[in-house]
Amino acid sequence: MNRALTVDDLLFAGIALASGLLAAFALRILLRWLGRHADRTRWSGDDVIVHALRAVVPWAAVVGGAAGAAAVLPLTRTVQHHTNQVLTVLLIFVATVSAARVVAGLVRSVTQSRSGVAGSATIFVNITRILVLAIGFLVVLQTLGISIAPLLTALGVGGLAVALALQDTLANLFAGIHILASKTVQPGDYIRLSSGEEGYVEDINWRQTTIRNLSNNLVVIPNGQLAKANMTNFMRPEEQLTILLQVGVAYDSDLEHVERVTNEVIAETMRDVEGAVPDHEPIIRFHTFGDSRIGFTVILGVGEFSDQYRIKHEFIKRLHKRYRAEGIRIPAPARTVTLQQGGVGIPQQRTGEIEPGEMTAARFD
Repeated sequence: MNRALTVDDLLFAGIALASGLLAAFALRILLRWLGRHADRTRWSGDDVIVHALRAVVPWAAVVGGAAGAAAVLPLTRTVQHHTNQVLTVLLIFVATVSAARVVAGLVRSVTQSRSGVAGSATIFVNITRILVLAIGFLVVLQTLGISIAPLLTALGVGGLAVALALQDTLANLFAGIHILASKTVQPGDYIRLSSGEEGYVEDINWRQTTIRNLSNNLVVIPNGQLAKANMTNFMRPEEQLTILLQVGVAYDSDLEHVERVTNEVIAETMRDVEGAVPDHEPIIRFHTFGDSRIGFTVILGVGEFSDQYRIKHEFIKRLHKRYRAEGIRIPAPARTVTLQQGGVGIPQQRTGEIEPGEMTAARFD
């Protein structure tokens, strides 16, 4: 436009800009009200959507008001064009960032709500966020009149060189995707590798898997190494598992009585100790005539891997106390010791329990 700037132009521009700011303020209040209602719902996805809209909608109103103000001002064609481009790029940038937050938040919400999907696996969240931001960047370039076809061609050619230079990184990336897609390992699982590392899986990201062991230390394992390792997952196909405890009683014990007393101790432990599975049917199996005892195995059910230590602790204490009360002996291992006096060896067989204050014979040369 070639006409001069008038007071009416400034007035209309101010009204347009003020309308945009007022609309942004009203929309922010409305979205805040929607956010309070979204907090009451059970689905977390609406919280993510409302939070993203609170960031993009007020800015869109402000940009609309600024665009309206620029339209009524007597700007030259070039200035008007550049102004519209700046406002459009600003709006695309805000929309892209908000869309990335929405998509990443929805992916995180879905992965946390479904038992068969990785609950805190940041690899999926990061990949979706990067894809949305990349699309928004390409849209900005196209809006500015920059052709993206040569850029895509250059990225395709340069991608080969990057892939060769980042073989290990890409191997870890695709190994992490394979681990999550196959559902062999999920965050929260307790795993043990053939190399000896074990613990709860904290997170699986684009490069590595973080494991927290029972001593509360973090072990970082590259995804490629994890995919190749022999691994035991104590949470699959279900968290509940059975543990085996080896017990032995003296040969003069009444095995029917031993079995009955042991079952009573098992029932008490399963009922009182946190982490036990009361519905699991206890199993007692006699299996060995040992040197000094009859051995049997007690099979207990526990809720998850780390519960076994507490259950073993309580069961052994209660079983030992009950055996002493019932007169059931747990014999000490048999030993053969040799006393040498004057060059003559006298073998002596020792069996049964070691009485308090009794000393074990030693060999003197």
